[in-house]
Amino acid sequence: MHILVQKFGGTSLSSKEARELVIKHIQRERQRQYQLVVVVSAMGRKGDPYATDTLLSLVAEHGDALPAKERDLLQGCGEIISASVLCSLLRAAGIPAIALTGGGAGIITDNQFGKARILEIRTDRIRHALQAGNVVIVTGFQGVTESGDFTTLGRGGSDTSATALGAALQAARVDIYTDVNGILTADPRIVKDARALSVISYGEVGNMARQGAKVIHPRAVEIAQQARIPLRVRSTFSEEEGTLVTDVSDVLHSGAVRDRHVIGVAHVSGVTQITVQAQEGHADVQLQVFQAMARHHISVDFINVNPGGAVYTVFDQDADKAVAVLQEIGYAPRAVNGCAKISVIGGGMNGVPGIMARIVEALTEEGIPILQSADSNTTIWVLVRESYMASALQALHAKFALHDIKELK
Repeated sequence: MHILVQKFGGTSLSSKEARELVIKHIQRERQRQYQLVVVVSAMGRKGDPYATDTLLSLVAEHGDALPAKERDLLQGCGEIISASVLCSLLRAAGIPAIALTGGGAGIITDNQFGKARILEIRTDRIRHALQAGNVVIVTGFQGVTESGDFTTLGRGGSDTSATALGAALQAARVDIYTDVNGILTADPRIVKDARALSVISYGEVGNMARQGAKVIHPRAVEIAQQARIPLRVRSTFSEEEGTLVTDVSDVLHSGAVRDRHVIGVAHVSGVTQITVQAQEGHADVQLQVFQAMARHHISVDFINVNPGGAVYTVFDQDADKAVAVLQEIGYAPRAVNGCAKISVIGGGMNGVPGIMARIVEALTEEGIPILQSADSNTTIWVLVRESYMASALQALHAKFALHDIKELK
């Protein structure tokens, strides 16, 4: 029998009706003769009683002085509740199941509390439980140090848990269940005719995740790619297959049409553009600027440098601090708040003339000024005012005909 890892996110577990659908997905894959490892997130989102952010609000209301190690104990409670509830439901349905914490499942991490990295996974306990016929439920987002301290893996940690377990167990596939039916060509809340892709490469979906698409965490994609474990991103609320994420060579032989140069658009909002001009006698402007940002722990992105200065972005919440730091070392920066970074992504755009021309054409037709641009061999980025973000995404989605589902399958 082959091992299949299923990961269910918070919305998949937040209601009685959703949990019933989770049981059906598990039953279906058992009927297909898979041995199942099921990774769970905390139930719901902020405001829901067992969501991680809701639990953390208890600390904020009671002194907000919890050290990182003890905070990890609290942050992992939601997943433990999810695993216990799902285990009870499965056993009530006549399906043998056990629930394990991340540490109990053999996930060993370093001691970077709140953002721990997985060092190794000791799979003996899971394998023995699978051989005994159990569905093995594992709490996502967490592990344990060699000395026994409880740790959490940071943002996207349950995705990371699932793909890391898939890699360690040499699973046939990892299925990521969410509230949307796969990887979409754009955020459907902004682009109403966004479409689900049937198949996509690790590199393409990794770029989409890093540029703002929130369906799967980029670290999880990296782990799956390194282990060459196929991923499937699908909806808990549908029987549709969703999106297969696999190696580019498999994409090429999947039957998908590959002369689509662009496969999606993504966005990151809430950024500020900072422009710094070199002062007379300051030939090392770039060195001074970026060393100053590093010293003050200000994350920078979208970097363009030239002999006369530098242009880059920071998050809006860091903008005032960044400007003050630059002023302290003798510069007069110009800051443009409230911007959005728009990414046009596609593994087929490398070496293809005219992609940038079509981007400029789409935005110009809508009267949207481009504040800055940059590119790689699979992505072109443009910076626009956040007030233009929705119009820019819609215009680019239409310009590359991403609404045409026939192009994508």
